[in-house]
Amino acid sequence: MTHEPADATRPSRPLRPLIARDRDQEHRAATPLELFFDLCFVVAVAQAGMQLVHAVAEGHAGAGLRDYAMVFFAIWWAWMNFTWFASAYDNDDVLYRIMTLLQIAGVLILAAGISDAFTDHDFLLVWLGYAVMRVALASQWLRAARHASGPERTTALRYAGGVLACQAGWSALLFAPGAAKPWVFLVMACAEMTVPLLAERGRGRSTAWHAHHIAERYGLFTIIVLGESIAAATVAVKEGAAENDALDDLLPIAVGGLLLVFAAWWVYFVVPAHARLRTTGRGFLWGYGHYLIFATAAAVGAGVEVAVEQSVGKAPISDTAAAAAVTLPAALYLLLVWALHARYFKFGIAQQLVLPTAALGVLLCTFAGDWAVLAAGLVATAAVATGVTLTARTATHRTGVV
Repeated sequence: MTHEPADATRPSRPLRPLIARDRDQEHRAATPLELFFDLCFVVAVAQAGMQLVHAVAEGHAGAGLRDYAMVFFAIWWAWMNFTWFASAYDNDDVLYRIMTLLQIAGVLILAAGISDAFTDHDFLLVWLGYAVMRVALASQWLRAARHASGPERTTALRYAGGVLACQAGWSALLFAPGAAKPWVFLVMACAEMTVPLLAERGRGRSTAWHAHHIAERYGLFTIIVLGESIAAATVAVKEGAAENDALDDLLPIAVGGLLLVFAAWWVYFVVPAHARLRTTGRGFLWGYGHYLIFATAAAVGAGVEVAVEQSVGKAPISDTAAAAAVTLPAALYLLLVWALHARYFKFGIAQQLVLPTAALGVLLCTFAGDWAVLAAGLVATAAVATGVTLTARTATHRTGVV
């Protein structure tokens, strides 16, 4: 397998071989192109959250969650496939940049079709945007195969073939009757997630992704979805206060939502995820599990919007339903972050129980009426404070410092 040297200064040629990068390269960080790629995904995340708000606020939570899960999978999977490919093969030449910009165009097309997917189950624009992204990605894999040999070339060809085959399979969404579309989604989502498992099956077939770089990229996307939650909640509170002069009623929701997002950021970044990726090799479980982490983080902001609309009388749902729109995704987020990597850095039963207990506490806040969101935020904040205290005590005992 050919690798780009860790300390090589990449020449300023318009085109150069798309070869694997060094897995042990020092100081590997996200590139400006990757940051721009993430930024454009904000549009799609915002559209998915907005449609979820409308569905839940109108009393169609079940259908809204189903459609949200489908659309968010397309967003997440396209982002994830690019991220892992870039971690292994980004050579930043002209052709690589053009193909990446083409994928960005694809996600913007997808974002434009999200409202039709929710309201009419019309997936044409979503499929078209997804097709643009996937064909561009398959082209990148074929280019990598051209400059590779042996198992690495086989892996790249498997990826290209799997991506194109799955894209053809997604066409069934355009022709299947409405009731069958969720089943088509389920089958194709499973097929998509099988492609990397099959492509990298066998000795010497693992792509040369960089553990620290992957952890940073996932962290950046977590910040994006949390930021989108803050933005959505801020706009909702502002509009609610301006249109209904109900700042007193909205203030507890605003404070509670902000505390939840702060706590969500804290618990995610308190552990060095790259260390676990490097030492255990469980990249698939960690990477796939983030579908729910990203989806629930974005859903918290949507839930706060629902709570605001219910508080000012614009959403004909109960107090409990409005509170659940916030507490359910927040509790699931805390539990998932603990299960995926936080628990591997905790010592003793007390530290291990902080996040699961906090998730249960946030869930119970659903029944706190008008104060549910604020109560959930305070529970999450208390969990962070408890975790910090326990960690400090553990460090003191280990070092013997008083």
